Amino acid sequence: MRVPLDRVGWDALPLVDAADERPLIERRAVLRGGFYEAQARTMIERVPQVAGIGQRWAVSPYRGCANACRGCGARAGHRKLGLDAGRDFDTRIVVKPNAVERLRAELARWSGEPLAVGVSGDCYQPAEQTYHLMPGLIAALGEAAVPFTVYTKSPLVLRDAALLAQAGAQVAVSIAFVDERIRRAVEPGAVGAQARLELVAALVEAGVDCRVLMAPVLPLLSDAADQLAATVRRIAATGARAVEPVVLRLPPATRTWYLEWLAQAHPHLVQRYEELYDRAGLPAEGYERRITGQIAQLCQTYGLHAGPPAPTPHEPRYPQLALV
Repeated sequence: MRVPLDRVGWDALPLVDAADERPLIERRAVLRGGFYEAQARTMIERVPQVAGIGQRWAVSPYRGCANACRGCGARAGHRKLGLDAGRDFDTRIVVKPNAVERLRAELARWSGEPLAVGVSGDCYQPAEQTYHLMPGLIAALGEAAVPFTVYTKSPLVLRDAALLAQAGAQVAVSIAFVDERIRRAVEPGAVGAQARLELVAALVEAGVDCRVLMAPVLPLLSDAADQLAATVRRIAATGARAVEPVVLRLPPATRTWYLEWLAQAHPHLVQRYEELYDRAGLPAEGYERRITGQIAQLCQTYGLHAGPPAPTPHEPRYPQLALV
């Protein structure tokens, strides 16, 4: 039975009429210790084509990233949560506390196609020190015999080196340049290049299949021949087996945030960026081919494989029984 409004107390009227204008994530998540905890409905998600990595599907226990990389292509995901793709992406981190349970359920019917881990946010960012989700995810992927690559900039990955080696995982450490001035400007929350180079060497020594994602190469900022040569030379000294170069992508949400910074720090470059990138955020094909070609030549000089890794064959989780 409906209650006439004239019989509702005045104090209750705001409850009847007011709309909840909070961001979607604040209505659906629990805020605990500065992190938004939200139960994941699905863990295996499609990788946006503009990402530039080899895998088509990804698993990410965290959304948003304290590394605060200005060119991160995952920023658009925060808009779907009612947050902005700039400062909110860097500081309002969403955690999926049921990630391991949900992933195990999905892997039970997964085809075995390779997965990327940590695309929506570094899977070893500071939130991992609190939630410790990665050991369970690594175990689940290893038991399912699914090939996977962990993408990270964080030395925290060393904590799980033995688990990663046992699971046959690949680790791709992102080192796009070795100039600390650039790193402080565009990756303010990440550790420096030297720490990441030492991380690669430590992973190799621990028996982890490790390569370097030379991404993102920044047009007109970190793409000079001497900069590329210095980066590849120092990567080669770590013992990494391969380098995968990716030129900066600027999908719409990332483009806005990145160009705002560029207009303040390097205003003379804004027009050149506008000319270089298409509406989808991809760099001009000729430019990208030239840069990746230069890096490939440098890799050949220093004895490194260049480009994405070859597809990893996987055994079916339940092999077919012999008929005879």
